[in-house]
Amino acid sequence: MVTVDRGRYTLLLEGHTVLAMKSRPLGRKGVVVGDRVRVVGDVSGRDGTLARIVEVLARTTTLRRAADDDDPVERVIVSNADQLVVVTALADPEPRPRLIDRALVAAYDAGMHPLLCLTKADLADPETLLSTYRSLGVPWVVTQLKGPRSDEDLAELRGCLAGRTSVLVGHSGVGKSTLVNALVPDARREVGHVNAVTGRGRHTSTSAYMLALPESGWIIDTPGIRSFGLAHVDPAH
Repeated sequence: MVTVDRGRYTLLLEGHTVLAMKSRPLGRKGVVVGDRVRVVGDVSGRDGTLARIVEVLARTTTLRRAADDDDPVERVIVSNADQLVVVTALADPEPRPRLIDRALVAAYDAGMHPLLCLTKADLADPETLLSTYRSLGVPWVVTQLKGPRSDEDLAELRGCLAGRTSVLVGHSGVGKSTLVNALVPDARREVGHVNAVTGRGRHTSTSAYMLALPESGWIIDTPGIRSFGLAHVDPAH
């Protein structure tokens, strides 16, 4: 599944998109971006057509989060992704190590490969943040999408994403949509700005969206998050 909007699911089927709804027998079973599903009905993709999702196939990975650590309600963000890209700006807005740590825990719990992507390297030295995560063995890539290193940085990031299904997570304003637009030129994801007073970004992506990379692999852009509850994670593991 590519995306969901107000109860309508956009699916990719044999090179074209199909609009579908969830069939009644599925009940409360959630269908999320990344799911592989079985559909029936009109799958031509023509305007005005609507297929029905009748089965959600077994998931290889499930990325979850709760609003808070004591919130028993967990939310599945995406499924079947094998890499979690934690996107954080080095400045404007300032890095939030607590959120990074929580996203990394969620990645390991889900059995996903983690990647730390540092943006806006033209505004601050990445070494301060990297000194912490390098010692943990977390792979990383630094990006500067403005200036003479932009093409080189983008090529390095493409190499990390090639052949994988990667989901991008991070709080608003860190540059997720800017990265997506650079990686997939026709994506046209809306780019937000950081409030100079609060230091927080404006939510531009309102739902997760999966896009094919030009070379190989997939990326999933997700809405900015301000918390990453880990109520679903067993501390014993």
